[in-house]
Amino acid sequence: MSRTQPPAPLPPDETPQDPERRRLLGTGLGVAGALLLGARESAAQAAEPTENVPGARAPRQGSAAATASGTASQRWMRPGVPGRDYLPVEVPNGSKLPWKIVGGVKVFHMVAEPVEHEFAPGLQATCWGYNGKVHGPTIEVVEGDRVRIYVTNRLPAATTVHWHGILLPNGMDGVGGLNQRAIPPGETFKYEFTIRQWGTNLYHSHHDEMTQIGMGLTGLFLSHPRRPSGPRVDRDFAILLHEWSVEIGTARPNPNEMTEFNVLTMNARAFPGTEPLVVRTGQRVRIRLGNLSPQNHHPIHLHGYQFRITQTDGGPIQPSAQIPETTVLVPVGSTRTIEFVADEPGDWALHCHMTHHMMNQMGHDAPNMVGVDTRGLARLVQPLLPGYMPMGQVGMAGMEKHMEQMPVPPNSIPMKGLQGKYDYITMGGMFTVLKVRDGIRTYEDPGWYDVPAGTLADRADPAELERDGIDPAAPQAPAAG
Repeated sequence: MSRTQPPAPLPPDETPQDPERRRLLGTGLGVAGALLLGARESAAQAAEPTENVPGARAPRQGSAAATASGTASQRWMRPGVPGRDYLPVEVPNGSKLPWKIVGGVKVFHMVAEPVEHEFAPGLQATCWGYNGKVHGPTIEVVEGDRVRIYVTNRLPAATTVHWHGILLPNGMDGVGGLNQRAIPPGETFKYEFTIRQWGTNLYHSHHDEMTQIGMGLTGLFLSHPRRPSGPRVDRDFAILLHEWSVEIGTARPNPNEMTEFNVLTMNARAFPGTEPLVVRTGQRVRIRLGNLSPQNHHPIHLHGYQFRITQTDGGPIQPSAQIPETTVLVPVGSTRTIEFVADEPGDWALHCHMTHHMMNQMGHDAPNMVGVDTRGLARLVQPLLPGYMPMGQVGMAGMEKHMEQMPVPPNSIPMKGLQGKYDYITMGGMFTVLKVRDGIRTYEDPGWYDVPAGTLADRADPAELERDGIDPAAPQAPAAG
């Protein structure tokens, strides 16, 4: 589980993101402090007459509101700055799209191009991505920002970019043929609009979508609120779910596949290639989940915790309507955001609960051998196929040792697995680990968790079995009812 970005130092315990606001609201000043802070913000905004009212949506270009108050293109706020205006999101195994400010506008440059991408150690493919990444770098902005995004096409085919779920003028929506000319190979197009909302959204090609999304032209588009409300989080993660068809031994995804996908990923990585999510005990955690899979919805389950679903791609959910869950269904083309307090240390699984989505490439399309008596089969077959060994008669668990001894096709990965602290982890695909630790000072992978004495499930003591009247060898009567 290697990290692609250097770990950031943790903030000190109890360090608020907005010290002045928390100090004022936490003292007897209360309302007076809040009014004072609001007055300071109003004065700062008055010095910038082109800004919108903070938190309000800019009017749509061409609407009556826009006509009355100036065009939407003239009404935006000062660019949001990380640390001052928002806590930057973490993208495990991913990256962020850099930006610069030109005339008060955040300027980005995206390059659509072929990318050599590693899904997990041992499996690499030629995909399509942005700026050398699959998935494309995450775009992170603030409500009220004016953004200008240049898109250069270095693919062998025309493309576009659709800003999925973003409120913007019709000519910026990115549907090839409907809203714009497709971007020919070698050309650069410009998209420009004002961010009038906050939440977790997506971007992807909207030209020959089956091919181009299937090849990897996707990414996350995150917008932070200009005036946050509610509990502040300490760790904010973003994960994009996707599925691929990479046939054994091939070097490219098959974008024409419609039903059978054999590589299931989080931020374009399959376990054991996924980074863990590392937090300190007691921190409030947000996990943003987006799904641009070609076919499947994904029920993402977190072990050890109950959480609340706080946002969809349509925006925040009012606290009274937030649903407590341990599994959240993330539909195709949607996002869901969950929040919880990490109050129990340990290594906790986070994964899709469609069981075949926790398998890697060579675990699919295998014959059903469960219950088959294969004694003597190897002796009969090996003269024809040296090295043959029957597999799967009691399921696929336990076969990892056999797989290590057998040659596998080039550029393919075994069914599943990673050696864990106690045994082999028979998981793959859309699976990662939330690692919660007491008192850590960095977000480096802390290794496997050492459980406290007396809290590890293990072989039962014979004396305890006798004490509790349990005879493992005795036949069991049918359960009552």
